[in-house]
Amino acid sequence: MPKRIKLEGSMVALVTPFRKGEVDWDALGELIDFQLANGTQGLVPCGTTGESPTLGHEEHDAVVEFTIRRAAGRVPVIAGTGSNSTAEALQLTRHAREAGADACLVVNPYYNKPTQQGMFEHVAELAKIGLPIVLYNIPSRTGIELATDTIVRMYNQIEQVVAIKEATGKLDNASALACRCDITILSGDDSLTLPIGSVGGRGVISVLANILPAEVRKLTDAMLAGEMEAATKQHLRLFPLIKAIFVETNPIPIKAALAMAGKIKNELRLPLLPLSQEHDPMLAELLRPFGVEAKP
Repeated sequence: MPKRIKLEGSMVALVTPFRKGEVDWDALGELIDFQLANGTQGLVPCGTTGESPTLGHEEHDAVVEFTIRRAAGRVPVIAGTGSNSTAEALQLTRHAREAGADACLVVNPYYNKPTQQGMFEHVAELAKIGLPIVLYNIPSRTGIELATDTIVRMYNQIEQVVAIKEATGKLDNASALACRCDITILSGDDSLTLPIGSVGGRGVISVLANILPAEVRKLTDAMLAGEMEAATKQHLRLFPLIKAIFVETNPIPIKAALAMAGKIKNELRLPLLPLSQEHDPMLAELLRPFGVEAKP
């Protein structure tokens, strides 16, 4: 049954590496291998961090398929399949299920600003595909927020809704959910992984894990074990770097960090541009204590 799927711990919102305008499949494969070798517990391709708005439909499907093949069942793959068009989201979700994804990440429909009932019916339609659904509540990107009442109703009435990526930045939202239902709550903000975990969150879909997967896993392991002193120490150790990787719009800084480490080319698709050079020294300095040395 869908609600039996276990999604917790350190999951990564994968970047999509590019080279000369095309998806860099070699780099993507190496990134996935790096994640799996360093304890990442779930892969999330084609989300915000994966630059899904500028992936063509064929590219989007190909990235999902590639990630599933490379993961080879070792960890869950949660494919980003959201859209502001229900028909398009249905197409993406159907493909993700056929490709073998374990779940899908469904962002609030953006730009057209549906009502709460409209978002409920949007998710209810996607649920007919039969793939477990992770809701993605990120009003800073979408212009609309899923209300707690709506989330609870979705969880109680739509069997495929199993989890939520909570990225509103409002800590009370996680508490409000946790006291009303047992939906799996995953932080959508690296800086809030521990605070959300303290009120019932079960992990994170992390941007930082792209470059430091073992360090993010260390945080979630301590948090889930109830070792709050160790978790707090790790949270505070990571916090300055977490703030740095959001100094410009995600995924601009994390791609810069990965490029510094020699893992990808520092290439994004317009309208996103590479990180402003003024931030490079600060980012490099914060990465150095974690053993990441900027490549010349």
